[in-house]
Amino acid sequence: MRKKKIAILGSTGSIGVNTLNVVRRYPDRFEVVLLTACNSVGLLSEQISLFKPRQVALAIDHIPRLQKEFPRVKFFDVGTDAASLVAQKDIDIVVLATAGAAALDPFLSAVRAGKTVAPANKEALVIAGRIIMKEALKNKAVVIPVDSEQSAIFQCLQGHSRKDLKKVHLTASGGPLRKTRKNEMSRMTVDDVLRHPRWKMGSRITVNSATLMNKGFEVMEAQRLFGLAIDQIKVVVHPEALIHSLVEFVDGSLIAQLSVTDMRIPIQYALTWPDRISTGLQGLDLAALGALTFEEPDLAKFPSLALALDVARIEGSLPAVLNAADEVAVKAFLDRKLSLIGMYKLVEKVVRTHHPISVPSIYEIKQADQWARESATALIGRIK
Repeated sequence: MRKKKIAILGSTGSIGVNTLNVVRRYPDRFEVVLLTACNSVGLLSEQISLFKPRQVALAIDHIPRLQKEFPRVKFFDVGTDAASLVAQKDIDIVVLATAGAAALDPFLSAVRAGKTVAPANKEALVIAGRIIMKEALKNKAVVIPVDSEQSAIFQCLQGHSRKDLKKVHLTASGGPLRKTRKNEMSRMTVDDVLRHPRWKMGSRITVNSATLMNKGFEVMEAQRLFGLAIDQIKVVVHPEALIHSLVEFVDGSLIAQLSVTDMRIPIQYALTWPDRISTGLQGLDLAALGALTFEEPDLAKFPSLALALDVARIEGSLPAVLNAADEVAVKAFLDRKLSLIGMYKLVEKVVRTHHPISVPSIYEIKQADQWARESATALIGRIK
């Protein structure tokens, strides 16, 4: 069996590290040929030593140090070269584990080159998913999501015709603020928000999980990945976070994907699809689970989700504006320059100010992104 050659963009983040854990378990199946990172030079050096990729891209200031350490490795500037690197002929799978809108160009490059792309990054799909999926279809690329909820939908749809699909149910754990009263939300600190009960993630996604903005982004992601209308996607709070999503068919049947909360499961499935192999993880003990509970999301307490759903209905250039403004607002919150409520107010102000383009080009999406970042930055300090 020929080894699948893998490129991992964002190898030092949690998804990248877990992807390499999967690769390490099955060295006879996978070969890492490209790693990219930005500034985690120490961890990247360890990864290069262990997995011996031929090519590495990182922030240009750090290249001289690693060139001395690994003279046989070719080094590139991650800021300018990542998109061209993923299109190389000897790459089979591109794991897109980088955060933010910067993943857009590599994602587009990979699908245009006909690669299998395993995105953990949702921003590129949120802001330009229609274009990405159109290019994927045109170039016979395969997009297999790594996000646990989107992977669950992908898995539940295997062997079923899309015409039989009625709707999908996106589950949300509810995050660290699920039991917080609405009148207490304004007092929540950064430390309160970063205490996610189920997942260990990056700071931005953890903040957005607390406000449920992340679930709004996942609604848009599902729209694009599976060609769904907004009314075919329902968000449901599931505190146990064991059902990762459900698919409802026209006959009333629901199929769910359950597993322990470990990202190695959706990552490995994306790498081995359509096959399944052991992850080495312990399965669920159904008898020990007790009850599985479900709740409607409280849109009054979590207005970020309500705002994201409004944006999902309008689409066009507005998702790019929402994402960019949110990136700025979350950073300001983490830097203690905005309150939790102020973060929402800033994003809403930018979104409501934008005049959306209904069918934007990639250039217009990037322009909307830049406008939103500048507008949001200018509002910091003026939002109470």
